Amino acid sequence: MSQRCRSLSKPLGTIFADNDRRLCSLHWKSRSSSPRQRKLYSTRQQLDDKKPAEIEREIKERKALKEDLRMLLREIAQPVAVITSFMPSTNSINGFTKAGTSHEKLDTTKFHGATLSSFTSIAMDPYPLVAFALRIPSRMATTLNSLSSPSSFSTFQPASSTPSAHMVINLLSASQAPEAVRFSRPDLYPEPFATEDATKFSLTKEGLPVLHDVVGALSCRLVTGPIPLYDLEHFGAGLGAKAREPVLDEGDVASELFIARVVRVENVENLSSGKLEEWERTRPLIYHRRGYTSCNSR
Repeated sequence: MSQRCRSLSKPLGTIFADNDRRLCSLHWKSRSSSPRQRKLYSTRQQLDDKKPAEIEREIKERKALKEDLRMLLREIAQPVAVITSFMPSTNSINGFTKAGTSHEKLDTTKFHGATLSSFTSIAMDPYPLVAFALRIPSRMATTLNSLSSPSSFSTFQPASSTPSAHMVINLLSASQAPEAVRFSRPDLYPEPFATEDATKFSLTKEGLPVLHDVVGALSCRLVTGPIPLYDLEHFGAGLGAKAREPVLDEGDVASELFIARVVRVENVENLSSGKLEEWERTRPLIYHRRGYTSCNSR
């Protein structure tokens, strides 16, 4: 069995980000190019004794490494997924309509979604775990930060042994490149579920959106708070340690890593718009060489 990639659209650039920085109220420090502030970008190591020329050389080497890595990863196909949950101000699962109910009468402005730039399964036993990253600041990161607080864990934990979900990870199918764009451009689609041409969806038992026509959907629950990927020393500080605010050079971004437990694989066989061929629903949408493609088996 071999696979070949078939292009479905023109390259869409670096659209994989819920980068609605103007739409959220997170506080950021001002960017600076001074050597003393640039050292905060990677670690808190002491660079006071280093000469400016040495610091500049290290910065150039770091940028060259990142560019080499980007060039390599562009050759590796990645699955395209959209995470769905609630807007930051409506992160309460209680009171939402049960699964299968029509969303026509719902307040769809309560829902939010974001195209993930990275998503992978990291464990199967003893608990199935997945991981993904979100750029910050963003509304989805704000929602997940609030959902991962200790009070939220106690609020959403049901009496049964099966935990309730915080969000749904929707694995897009071959024809869903427009949905990937919709959920990656908050500047164009600030309320992706509330427009007339919004993506069709149904609700899980917690009231979370599951997109129609996807290959699959995973209801997931966060197992810990976000891990700041811009602060390497945070990894050695232990759980509960407070991360510093990122200070970045122009063009750089900061991200947070989220780890979640899969609590349920949703049944999406009946969640079809009726507009797609069978092969379009069963083949995944992937991102390869800066464009959306799909793989045909033969």
